[in-house]
Amino acid sequence: MSEYKKDKKQIRVWCDGCYDMVHFGHANSLRQAKALGDVLIVGVHTDEEIAKHKGPPVFTQEERYKMVRAIKWVDQVVEGAPYVTTLETLDKYQCDFCVHGDDITVTADGIDTYHLVKEAGRYREVSRTAGVSTTDLVGRMLLLTREHFKRGDKEYTVALEHSSNLGTDATARSPYTGCSQFLPTTQKIIQFSSGLSPKPTDKVVYVAGAFDLFHVGHLDFLEAAHAQGDFLIVGLHTDLEVNRYKGSNYPIMNLHERVLSVLACKYVHEVVIGAPYSVTADLMDHFRVQVVCHGLTPISTDADGSDPYVVPKQRGCFKTLNSGNSMTTEDIVQRIIRHRLEFELRNTLFCNNDDLLVYCQNLENLHSDFIERFQDILELEIPDWV
Repeated sequence: MSEYKKDKKQIRVWCDGCYDMVHFGHANSLRQAKALGDVLIVGVHTDEEIAKHKGPPVFTQEERYKMVRAIKWVDQVVEGAPYVTTLETLDKYQCDFCVHGDDITVTADGIDTYHLVKEAGRYREVSRTAGVSTTDLVGRMLLLTREHFKRGDKEYTVALEHSSNLGTDATARSPYTGCSQFLPTTQKIIQFSSGLSPKPTDKVVYVAGAFDLFHVGHLDFLEAAHAQGDFLIVGLHTDLEVNRYKGSNYPIMNLHERVLSVLACKYVHEVVIGAPYSVTADLMDHFRVQVVCHGLTPISTDADGSDPYVVPKQRGCFKTLNSGNSMTTEDIVQRIIRHRLEFELRNTLFCNNDDLLVYCQNLENLHSDFIERFQDILELEIPDWV
């Protein structure tokens, strides 16, 4: 049997895409693709190619390359992959076939980007993760809703049965925003989990936070934390806890969505779902935590005004890490909203700021607090091309 496995040809799988604002839906697609073979090669398009066919991306190509490399099922990233997948590309990287989700992707000319590999019989399809999309997440930011939060007896719950529609039924859709919501199952968490436990000799590192809209800032921090030991555990706070210390409509992604986003990261071994805000002695003893880390972002006090890291500080095992990346979720939200407004401005050709204000007030019943919070965006100088 071992000789058979040794001689058996590896199946090399190709995936490609923009991977702008990477979320667990992208990761799940790549997980399914990897399951169809042995080696997963992922091509990521350049900013120029995306701008030509879809409009300018929110994240730079370097940020997108880094995010895809960090997904645990990805073996290799090809930078600057062509927008239309060709047989030459598959052959160059010795890939047997290409895999994509069951949604249609077209060029600026309306041509199926996978028509060449489909005609050659070198195309496979996997199911898209229903209930999450970049459009959905951007909608939550624009509308400043809290309908995606988990509350009360549902704050920690995970569905025990398999959900076939995964967020497409009426109960998974907000009647206020129309934003679909992912229905988590234990099966999905198991699929994303490493299933590993720390060895007795492992140095266990613990970090905690919201990890909302998982981005390169989080990624660089987790890589730095991972380097502090052998086994990295990430504690994720509940939606209501995150909203307590961040305010507005944060978190943009609910607890279950954030769990899968973090589990997809190759630096993370385990996640504590609904971790306490203060790192307690019980938590540290239970998980045998030897190092507790936090980044350079300000630390909010607990609800009672206490320092959430007082216990690890007393034990002499608290570390402040400088990951070299100062990006925050708030930065991402502002970047996305600015990008969205500029994009809409370009497409609708407004004549003046008054027109832009009227548009924003009518956009999806936009809340007044959005107008106040992003007033500086509304005062954008109208470009010469309008």
